[in-house]
Amino acid sequence: MKKSIVFILLVINLGFLNAQTYKDWVRRADSSYTAKNYELSVSYYEKAFKIEQKSSTDLYNAGCSASMARQHKKAFKWLNLSIDNGYENMAHIKIDNDLKPLHSEKEWNKTIDKLQKKLDILGANFDKALEKQLAEIYTEDQEIRGEFMNVYRASKPDKKKIDSIGKIMERKDSINLVKVMKILDERGWLGKNVVGTQGNQTLFLVIQHSDLQYQQKYLPMMREAVKNGNANPANLAYLEDRVALREGRPQIYGSQAAKNKKTNKMYISPMIDPDNVDKRRAEVGLGTMADYAVKLNIDWNLEEYKKELPEIEKLENIKP
Repeated sequence: MKKSIVFILLVINLGFLNAQTYKDWVRRADSSYTAKNYELSVSYYEKAFKIEQKSSTDLYNAGCSASMARQHKKAFKWLNLSIDNGYENMAHIKIDNDLKPLHSEKEWNKTIDKLQKKLDILGANFDKALEKQLAEIYTEDQEIRGEFMNVYRASKPDKKKIDSIGKIMERKDSINLVKVMKILDERGWLGKNVVGTQGNQTLFLVIQHSDLQYQQKYLPMMREAVKNGNANPANLAYLEDRVALREGRPQIYGSQAAKNKKTNKMYISPMIDPDNVDKRRAEVGLGTMADYAVKLNIDWNLEEYKKELPEIEKLENIKP
């Protein structure tokens, strides 16, 4: 009898595992990565990629997990597949701390060369000088944030280091904002057909990291750029949310999160109509709240969130 029960449970468990979808495995992989269990993350990505290998983002993230797990062969395999499936961000791949363990490998230069050849073909008609300038701005913007987050996410964050890096970040942001404002004021919101995907992303990042007055100034320009196909709708959603919260209004797409100082836990900032947030996110190309929350190490439960919403609104002084 006991053997039969064990056998039945085993069959049920195997059936459950086999029923997992691609998104289920990726969500588990992301959750394991957030928990710094990189080997487990790699194993889940392997299961996901047995179902499909189409997302350049998932393949790139898998490469990062494999790199951190010191599984270099898999890391290069997935990074190359990511490039084959549309990955284009040269500045980011070069500064990504997760990939630093790969830099000493011969395969690293081959991977970078492969990406560069692809970008050379795609960027034959780009504004080269502007593309280069925006690549430098991107590196400035992201490197200091990577350094900041490494200290911020430490088990025992060093407040002095956080403050010191924060001041450097503010100074760099100010310099980058002046450069990007000049581009936007003189030439408008340039699409990826002019400055490439990375350059186009940089315009958004610098405005996203600026003070409210500048976000308010360029938000209408970005809205128009999205209508004309010159900006990413998902990026616009992030800017819309940040401006809304800074103006004391609930966000729309649930892209912004904050840390509760009392509990030291992350939570999703107040949003309108939580029941339909996934529908709104899908319309702009964003994944579900459940998938997004995993990346922030947040347990997403819609009903619990709705119960906690009045208190969250008070925490951030948001008027529903």
